[in-house]
Amino acid sequence: MILWKVLVVLLFSCSKSATQRTPELVISTEKISFSAIGDARTFHVKSNVSWSVTSSAAWLTLSSSGGESGTHKIDAVASTNDGMTEREAVITVNAGNMTMRVDVIQAAIGHEDGEDLLAVPPISEGVTSDAVALAAKLRVGWNLGNALEAAASPATANETMWGNPPTRKALIDAVKAAGFNAVRIPCAWSGYIKDQATHRISASWLARVKEVVDYCVDNDMYAIINIHWDGGWLEEHPLYSHQAAVNAKQKALWEQIAAYFRDYDEHLLFAGTNEVHADYNAPTAEHIEVQQSFNQTFVDAVRSTGGRNAYRNLIVQAYNTNIRYAVDYLKMPVDETADRLMVEVHAYDPWDFAGDGNSEKYLWGQEFAGSPNVSSWGQEAWIDASFASMKSNFINKGIPVILGEYGAILRSGLTNQTALQNHRRSRNSYLTYVTKTAKKYGLIPFYWDNGVVEDNGFGIFNRLTTMVADQGALDAIMEGVQ
Repeated sequence: MILWKVLVVLLFSCSKSATQRTPELVISTEKISFSAIGDARTFHVKSNVSWSVTSSAAWLTLSSSGGESGTHKIDAVASTNDGMTEREAVITVNAGNMTMRVDVIQAAIGHEDGEDLLAVPPISEGVTSDAVALAAKLRVGWNLGNALEAAASPATANETMWGNPPTRKALIDAVKAAGFNAVRIPCAWSGYIKDQATHRISASWLARVKEVVDYCVDNDMYAIINIHWDGGWLEEHPLYSHQAAVNAKQKALWEQIAAYFRDYDEHLLFAGTNEVHADYNAPTAEHIEVQQSFNQTFVDAVRSTGGRNAYRNLIVQAYNTNIRYAVDYLKMPVDETADRLMVEVHAYDPWDFAGDGNSEKYLWGQEFAGSPNVSSWGQEAWIDASFASMKSNFINKGIPVILGEYGAILRSGLTNQTALQNHRRSRNSYLTYVTKTAKKYGLIPFYWDNGVVEDNGFGIFNRLTTMVADQGALDAIMEGVQ
């Protein structure tokens, strides 16, 4: 009986001591800062009673929700901040009747040191060449087609969705070794927007585009990035009913793109759009006005980001990048920086030879004149006249012209061997003539390569092996450059 009484007293004494214990709580820091890319930070919680910890933001996760008395390590992990402004959160630790907090701040993409994206002083170092001087450095270009522009929505956004493998440095190395010194990198952005309300681009996608740009720039090559077809939100809506919404998105995207790539020197150029058109008929006054407002929004957005973008050479497009429409309608945007704009047009004339795989017009040029398999238009004289018109209307006025896309499909599926042989000869003749004539009149040619090396493809390089798959086409282009 005595032993039992002693045990009861001890239990009562321990219980009373536990309930009356004064809570103690110590945390190792009161503030945590994260980079925009996102990473982990560690802090410690020391308490003599059980405790709990919470985060006020979904983007900030914690390795623990609480524990018993003792000293505990907590890992705080921040996801990437895709926005253009820094963000804040609070980590709250509770122990008994005590509460302590850790204030958290994370920088935004493009301005890790916290400065305003649109308040960076102009920097001319590294971007001293005006448009004419820079154009003279662009020898001949190549398109990384059907790659980074192969995305339209978050559900389908994937660089490989159009059949090409992810771009590797070895491919760009092969392009340079073949004789090209510039790469046009068509880009999609809509599929990588994390917040549709603010049009914030995923940091991981910006980083991927940067990786490919670096393949070029690190090779002492010039690179062009744009907003390509991108699902058609921009490209297919030069209409008053869409003008405000499209320009708002155009502005938001280019502010981010420009700010992210702001520190690059003149080896990087921006092109505002691609083939903006309502249809393939002659444009109306509405189409021209709205399409050219997209060009102006692009120029204004890039210049607003300051730094080297205040002097960077920019490329604006004619309606549908059509040469005739450039001559008839294109008015250059107002630019606060003089002599830093270029014009872009494309040429697949005649289309029934160059791009329509169902057409019987698989031959081209004077050699095959009179054949029923030669188109009635788009022959040598047509190409000369077209490129001469760009020289007289733009190049002679100090506005360089980028021939952003040109090429002709390979009809390797022709079963008649004589027809196939003649097609290959006329196609190579076409590539040489277009390239040579572009250089003659001062246009800078960028061959369109979509990575397809089978029938009806434009591919010169095998994207899997990075080897030349069509030596004849490559030789024809380089002959034209010479």
